Amino acid sequence: MNASRTRTAMETPAAARRRTPLDLLMNSGLGKLLRGIGVAPRQNSGESLLDLADALLSLRGRASGPALASAFFDLYEASDLAARQDFLGKVHDMHPADAEAIDKAIAKWNAKRDEGAALALNAASESPSARLINQLNLAPQGTQRLIGMREDLLAASATPGLAALDRELESAFTAWFNAGFLELRGIGWDSPAALLERIIRYEAVHEIHGWDDLRSRVEPIDRRCYGFFHPQMRDDPLIFVEVALTPELPGAIHQIIAEGRQPIDPREATCAIFYSISNCQVGLKGIPFGNHLIKRVVGLLKEELPHLKTFATLSPVPGFAKWLAKEQEPGARMPGAKDLRMLAARYLVTAKGKGNQPMDSVARFHLGNGARLEAVHANADLSPNGQKQSHGVMVNYLYDLADIEANLFALTELGAVATSKTVQALVDEGDGNGRKGGGRKAGAAKDAVPA
Repeated sequence: MNASRTRTAMETPAAARRRTPLDLLMNSGLGKLLRGIGVAPRQNSGESLLDLADALLSLRGRASGPALASAFFDLYEASDLAARQDFLGKVHDMHPADAEAIDKAIAKWNAKRDEGAALALNAASESPSARLINQLNLAPQGTQRLIGMREDLLAASATPGLAALDRELESAFTAWFNAGFLELRGIGWDSPAALLERIIRYEAVHEIHGWDDLRSRVEPIDRRCYGFFHPQMRDDPLIFVEVALTPELPGAIHQIIAEGRQPIDPREATCAIFYSISNCQVGLKGIPFGNHLIKRVVGLLKEELPHLKTFATLSPVPGFAKWLAKEQEPGARMPGAKDLRMLAARYLVTAKGKGNQPMDSVARFHLGNGARLEAVHANADLSPNGQKQSHGVMVNYLYDLADIEANLFALTELGAVATSKTVQALVDEGDGNGRKGGGRKAGAAKDAVPA
């Protein structure tokens, strides 16, 4: 004992700093528990993570579950990205379904077909990876740490093992982040500073240039901002939407975020314009929040300002420039404003991707929510990003609650995009000029200007 004390006393600060989370874990009471059940994590962090996952899956009770899950995350987060992704790529394949248990449960079901047999079959067929995810969620801030884990997974090169684990994580997140569990909150200039910092960082559509720019978006009486929050992530939004109250449908983003603009009395507004929707958590990619958020915000605004008549977006067209480059002949001149509108309308209405759905990601989102493509605007976003993605084109999607279901049915069942008469006229005019199926590529417009 004295020798042990002497060694401890003689340890230098540098030696103490070299202790890894694994060292600390194995010297703790939890380490004794692990050794007691035959688990001795190795010094390679990727392999040690697999050992800790084994330990979590071997637990019969829940008493040590939170502590072990917390220890796992401490080691996981202290490991480098390569070790983390190595673990993620192996863990699903190392814990396959228990074929023998499933066969026994099926035999029991075939013999009895009662509730107990059904429950036994359900338990036997549960994926070990799904059980591991549920165990890890017991750790302090477990939900948020699992989101970070999926972010690592999405950044890795795809493998069958990663794809299988991703399906388990997405399934868990879809259940945990059901819109019925989420809290809709207004975000204003008086919100906590940490939350406002995150809004600046997470803004994905129109960059927020510091605190003054943020203040101009959330403080004026004709501006609103709302976000969805999870009970486990109180001041870290999942998604947020910025709203402008306007007297008419805007045709350019500078009408909304221009410096020095004069706010209007909300009682003078007839339109609520959703001009920026930002998903905040990369690890929650694919989890559907946006459609629920917009519909909830529409309901909230109707209660606050019942005189509002129009609920619409001012949206980017992020895939347009890339599509147009493929449509044009090499070296073609850039179409002018009128032809850009016609080409963008054709792209949004006729260019389809997987499942006969719109090729453009933003169009797919809003049209998939049941919105209608209402108007197409040229020279609407003069920012470098707006020029790069869409040559400055922006569009309005209109949310008419009376037509949402019909629009959605037409899109999902028939692949038909709901459009206003104005947009359909643009498509028809483009067709009449030979731009669809006529053998001539885009870019030969009379009012063309140098690219």
